[in-house]
Amino acid sequence: MKTAVITDSASYLDQKTAAKYGIKVLPITIIFGLSEYQDGVDMTSREFLEKLADADQLPTTAQVTMHQMQAAFDELSGAGYDEVICVNLSSGITSFYNNLVAYSKTVTNIKVYPFDSKIASAGEADLALLAGTMAQSGENAKTILPRLVELQNSIHVSLVVDNLDHLTRTGRISNTSAFVGNLLRIKPMLTFNEAGQIVPLGKARTMKQALAKILNEIEASLPDLNGQIRISVADADNPKTSRQWVAAIKERFANAAISTYRISPAITVHTGKNAMGVVWDYDWEAM
Repeated sequence: MKTAVITDSASYLDQKTAAKYGIKVLPITIIFGLSEYQDGVDMTSREFLEKLADADQLPTTAQVTMHQMQAAFDELSGAGYDEVICVNLSSGITSFYNNLVAYSKTVTNIKVYPFDSKIASAGEADLALLAGTMAQSGENAKTILPRLVELQNSIHVSLVVDNLDHLTRTGRISNTSAFVGNLLRIKPMLTFNEAGQIVPLGKARTMKQALAKILNEIEASLPDLNGQIRISVADADNPKTSRQWVAAIKERFANAAISTYRISPAITVHTGKNAMGVVWDYDWEAM
C-alpha cells in the first residue's frame, strides 16, 4: 500500500520542506480584479504585498478546484500510489472540504481520504508533515488518520491582527460584536473554535501585550500537552516582531521545538499585513 499526502498553500509549506516529506502542495488562487494568480507559483509573498499596496481593489481568493484535485490524483495514481490523504484548510472558513468529500466518491483511480484540518497555517502544516512522515515510513491511512486526530486535538492557536477589516470583508470571522467600540484602540486576538471557525479570543493594546497573553495561554495549556511540544510563529511581513516573539518564546519555553513561517498570500488576503500568529501543539516529529 503506497500512500500520498496532499495539502494546500494555506499551510505555508515551502517547496523544499514539502519535497523532503513527500507532500504535494496545491495552490489557492488569489484574485486581483480580473487577474488570477496561483499562491506560491505565480506570486511570492513579497510580490503579493507589493501588489496589495498598489491595488485599488482589495484581492479575494478562490479555493482549490476539483479539477486541480483530479489532476493531482491522476499524477499520483500514475506514480503508483494507492491512496491519498488530503489535509486541507478548515471547513469552518471554506467549503472546500465538503466539496472534496462529495467529489471523492466519484474518484476511481485512487482512494481519497479527505481530512478536515479545522485550522490553517502552521497547524495545517504540522498535520501534513506528520502524515508525510508516517507515509514515508510505509504507514497507510488506517494508522495515519488516528494520529492526525490526536495531533489535531492538541492544536492551540492565537492570531493577532492590526484590524478586522480584511476578515470582515472576506467573511472569514464570526461574532465581530465582541470588539465593537474598541477597534481603533486594540489589537484583536482571534482563534479557531471546535468547528474550525475564526472567532474572537481577546483584546490587546499592543503586540507586546498580545504576546504576554499568548505566553500565559501556552503555559496554562502545558498540563494537557504531555511530552514534547512545538510552537510555531507566523507573520504577515512582520519579521522584526517575529524575531522578538521567537526570542521570548525560547526564553520562556526552552525545551519546545520552534518553527517560523511567513503567512502565505492566500491567508494574508484575509488577515491583512502585519498579522502575527502562534500555534502550539504536540511536536509532530516526536509523535
